[in-house]
Amino acid sequence: MWLRLAGGLGRLTLAVVIVGMTAWGAFALFYSDLANAGLRSALTGLFSLAGLVAAGAQLFGWRRGKAGLAFLVLFGGLLIWWSGIEASNDRDWQPEVARLAHAEIEGKRITVRNIRNFDYRSETDFTPAWYDKTFELDKLESVDLVAVYWMGPAIAHTFLSFGFAGGDHLAVSIETRKEKNEGYSTLKGFFKQYELYYVVADERDVVRVRTNYRKDPPEDVYIYRVRGNLENGRRVFLEYMHRINGLKERPEFYNTLADNCTTGIWMNTRVNPGHLPLSWEILASGYVPAYLHERGLLDNGMSFTQLQQRSHVNERARAADQAADFSRRIREGLPFQARAPGGD
Repeated sequence: MWLRLAGGLGRLTLAVVIVGMTAWGAFALFYSDLANAGLRSALTGLFSLAGLVAAGAQLFGWRRGKAGLAFLVLFGGLLIWWSGIEASNDRDWQPEVARLAHAEIEGKRITVRNIRNFDYRSETDFTPAWYDKTFELDKLESVDLVAVYWMGPAIAHTFLSFGFAGGDHLAVSIETRKEKNEGYSTLKGFFKQYELYYVVADERDVVRVRTNYRKDPPEDVYIYRVRGNLENGRRVFLEYMHRINGLKERPEFYNTLADNCTTGIWMNTRVNPGHLPLSWEILASGYVPAYLHERGLLDNGMSFTQLQQRSHVNERARAADQAADFSRRIREGLPFQARAPGGD
């Protein structure tokens, strides 16, 4: 009896595994870049049928071995095809992601090319603008975590903004690089549909578009100063520069889970000794600020609820709008000392 029970459980487990492999393969085919939509649908249907037959064979004894082996061969062919899909920097991109930033690193002097600073009239109506700027690594004075919410507390878009002496800030947001007329889908993000893109931007662009112009849905933006050794911040900044240079030379795909806006930050911070361990609060990105607060990396002189309330910048961003000192003005009243331009 126990042997029969163990055998039945093993067959059930194998059938579940085959169903999971079938689901992954079906989505990979359905969201593939095969030009013919009819062909995509047909291949998706045939692969799904093959997987279900193989799973059924494990449960009901229809030539289990042959059905399982045939499916493995089919799945192996799919994996070979999948591994041949390569990311590219040469597509018809949306204007917001048309240029790749890159950095020229000369010791501690870093010149960043193609910093985005669009002049927005609405979220979709803007004048593209890009500029270059040189930063001295020794003059990095702060690292801020920016958290953007639009669909409840569990999901947020997070990015870092690096502050330098004199009031300069450089924001780096890890996003998808979308082609013209292409929208975003969380599910498609698992299946090599978007290239990975580091938006290197002026805060008047990447913060202001979210606070002042995005209305459907509206977005709430919070800025948190990260506490810690500035040498750690400088290492992270330099790691970001190496990363954007690497993507310019060798593009990669965005992945909704493994390499997204927040896991990308965590991977870049691993350059520091004693970096934070991976946590479910990083995967559920909306809880990252609370996670950092628990770890003592944000202002811990108040509760997280109080800190969150004071870190909301939408109202100040709307008032600052196109002001040259936008970054200073949106930080007025935050729980850390905002450095005035030209200050010590």
